[in-house]
Amino acid sequence: MSGNQIVGFDKAIISFVQSFETLFLTSIMKFFTFVGAGNTIKVLIAIAMIILFFFFKFRSKLVLLIGVMIGSHYVFRILKLIFHRARPDLHSLIEIGGYSFPSGHATNAITFYGILLYLLWHIIPSRWGRTLLVVICTTMIVMIGVSRIYLGVHYPSDVIAGYCAGGFWLILAIWIYQLVMKKIHEGKHKSVN
Repeated sequence: MSGNQIVGFDKAIISFVQSFETLFLTSIMKFFTFVGAGNTIKVLIAIAMIILFFFFKFRSKLVLLIGVMIGSHYVFRILKLIFHRARPDLHSLIEIGGYSFPSGHATNAITFYGILLYLLWHIIPSRWGRTLLVVICTTMIVMIGVSRIYLGVHYPSDVIAGYCAGGFWLILAIWIYQLVMKKIHEGKHKSVN
């Protein structure tokens, strides 16, 4: 992060993204930042939990959702405390405190919309429905990250790091979940025989 190469990369991307600044685009980016904020994500998690529990009876997948999102929160919090990177001092369109690296919004975006994609993929039977799901989740992940760069509160490397950290945790959590469910299934199969 202290090397000139990453600083040059960050500044070039920020300049490019912010070159599109308009009042209309700023309002759109503020919307995506709002959608990716911690409190909004908590509301979305609660809605997802209600749907998974009451409509689809996905009790074990409900545990996976909760585990992914709790883990995601601590992943970026711990990394922020380790790296202590100050936020960009360039052109900021909103005021925000705290450390910059990695982006909590990006981490939450990839874990929340990633786990939604994983959980809903098997529910949606049609190809067009799955395609729409992928497009919506991908758009949300990308736009939440881009909004942080556009608004001047994160370096692009913060966003990329958030995606990497959140993506790693998401894959690890799903792998552990599938491993546990396989063991449970094998145990039930042996008890029947």
